[in-house]
Amino acid sequence: MLKFLCLGSGSSGNSYYLWNEEGGILIDAGLTLKSIRRHFQTFSLPMTHIKAVFITHDHADHIKAVGRLAAEMGLPIYATERVHEGIARNYCVTPRLQAAAKHFIVKDEPVVIAGITVTAFDVPHDSNDCCGFSFDSQGVRFCLITDVGHVTERIKDEVAKANYLVLESNHDREMLMAGPYPAYLKGRISGPHGHLSNTEAAELLAGSSTPELRHVWLCHLSEENNHPELARKTVETVLRSYGIVCGVDFQLDVLKRRMPSEVYDFVP
Repeated sequence: MLKFLCLGSGSSGNSYYLWNEEGGILIDAGLTLKSIRRHFQTFSLPMTHIKAVFITHDHADHIKAVGRLAAEMGLPIYATERVHEGIARNYCVTPRLQAAAKHFIVKDEPVVIAGITVTAFDVPHDSNDCCGFSFDSQGVRFCLITDVGHVTERIKDEVAKANYLVLESNHDREMLMAGPYPAYLKGRISGPHGHLSNTEAAELLAGSSTPELRHVWLCHLSEENNHPELARKTVETVLRSYGIVCGVDFQLDVLKRRMPSEVYDFVP
């Protein structure tokens, strides 16, 4: 059985763990290695069970620990060539990744780790490159889509195929526009290569989810321009207007910025 744990989600650091009896995959490593180790200890999870690290994109809140994970634990770091180029330039990555640690993936070309088939797909964001990931194992498809500037047909298709889904719900547009951020930053966040709003996330779910979708986790909430209950209420309200009821059609949860989630079992 696949199991899932969010270690942290937001601009303070993003990292998720997916595993089965064969091994585990760390998705993004935007926390410190000390924090990752502490969370693993809390849940009695062995760090030695991690077989690979997959990176969505090269922003600091997604890659902070990759250098130490590679150097101290010998873990392979999987990313596209352009994401690896961004990692190599990023000030926060120490030590630098050595050639042996760099594993290159190509979007739409599956990679199998610990019996889990991982497929990267394109996500629009203002990083060097950006991927969403789908994970297939034992009759279950899990999809993670974060740092989304705008919704593409491919993203809609991935949501439609998912049984379990982590989806960005970064900001409330009214809070963002009324808030203290300078105009250029408001434009960046709300623009076509920025972040997905609560309403945009809800509309994506309303238009693309299927009866096969069982659980959705909203991720990467802004501390300044969102609130967990606001995100939940907005998504629930929009979905209800389409006749979709959270808790009936699928479960909805909001991931915390600085605290791990509970462990979730992905039932086929």
